[in-house]
Amino acid sequence: MTTVFDPLRLGAVALDVLASGRAAPDAIAARQKTRLAHLLDAAVRGSPLYRERLQGKTPATQALSALPVLDRAELMARFDDWVTDPQLKAAELRAFTADAQRIGEPYLGKYLVWESSGTRHQPGVFVQDARAMAVYDALEALRRSAPRPLQRWFDPLLLAERIAFVGATTGHFASMVSMQRLRQLNPFMAQSLRCFSILQSTSTLLDELNAFAPTIIATYPTVAALLSDVAAQGALHFAPKEIWTGGETLSAAVRRHVEQGLGCTVRNSYGASEFMSIGWECQHGQMHANTDWLILEPIDAQGQPVPPGQVSHSTLLTNLANFVQPLIRYDMGDQITVHKERCECGSPLPVIEVQGRRDDPLLMAGQDGRLVTLLPLALTTLLEDDAGVFDFQLRQQDDHTLVLRLDPHGADAAAAAARCRNALEKFAVTQGLARLRVRAELGRPVPRGRSGKPQRVVAQLKRKHR
Repeated sequence: MTTVFDPLRLGAVALDVLASGRAAPDAIAARQKTRLAHLLDAAVRGSPLYRERLQGKTPATQALSALPVLDRAELMARFDDWVTDPQLKAAELRAFTADAQRIGEPYLGKYLVWESSGTRHQPGVFVQDARAMAVYDALEALRRSAPRPLQRWFDPLLLAERIAFVGATTGHFASMVSMQRLRQLNPFMAQSLRCFSILQSTSTLLDELNAFAPTIIATYPTVAALLSDVAAQGALHFAPKEIWTGGETLSAAVRRHVEQGLGCTVRNSYGASEFMSIGWECQHGQMHANTDWLILEPIDAQGQPVPPGQVSHSTLLTNLANFVQPLIRYDMGDQITVHKERCECGSPLPVIEVQGRRDDPLLMAGQDGRLVTLLPLALTTLLEDDAGVFDFQLRQQDDHTLVLRLDPHGADAAAAAARCRNALEKFAVTQGLARLRVRAELGRPVPRGRSGKPQRVVAQLKRKHR
């Protein structure tokens, strides 16, 4: 099966990415300006929604800050008017992403499709053509810091590596779709690149990883921390050379724990369903935003720009690569800090800090008397996919009890709570828990921090501070 790939476009973008890495900041700004003009022209010509929202404005001469802000709820509600290809229909794409057998399959023969989680209470569907994928491919290949440069020189395609992706494998998520696409592009990697589900029991996951013995693991910080714990117990029978993390906040403490426990280098990334490769760490450990292909606007709670060095309330994203599904001043909800100072690595790209998900791993009582770790991303994926619930908080009360808080009340909330309880109880069996009680709190608002984002999985307080 062929996949979405344009080698000529990739070659052209790769040359530009290499040139941008040595350019001055004003050259990056010039690229932004030119690409933004092309994006706005494509959006006005092809998207009824943007034509309506930009009516009365002259995008080519107007400052970006004067254009309207859009969020996921409005865009998904008007998906068919949002996209610039009338063949793309929300209902048909939802049916496509409901079929796990079609993960990585080109839609209409020319689009990659991935779905987002419901962390902002509204799951999304995002479509990428070969033009956008060429940008993501070039950024992933050329901006990712190489901790072993000499080996990368002799093996740029990672042919000597065994790469394991550990994450959510049953949905059309960007990471899983990308892994399937990579295997389609490089059939010879079928045996050296494998995906492992975080929804299976920890013991099964460890058995599979030990059998595969990966040299590189791509996963979430909480999973990497769990593997470090396992290594300290002598139950990890291989020694990875690199850990690639993303999708959650990587604290300095977790980084040290993983690097010391696994004896390898950790490289962190920042990406989203809306733009796959927002940033990668350089060799100095600083996160650089790929602002030659995107625009980030950190804003406060009133939607006003925040100065460099200050944590934002949210962030507006403009994707300069995707003309099929334009994202212009899109409210991501992420909190970032943009630093004014240049990095010692010499890159012209700005240094940013990202505050991502801060959900907790849960330590619950197992059948053999040991504590079992439940990974937060496994729990949220379970409730989203199996129970269809997105706005919730799961709080640990004790070793056997979880408290599920849902905002709605009435019959619909009771039915949602029943679906959640059923999914969690089945999951507890696969994880080897002694027993699990799920208490529902219905009709109570989900607690939110200053950012407006909830912490969806909260560990028992005494455990969080151990």
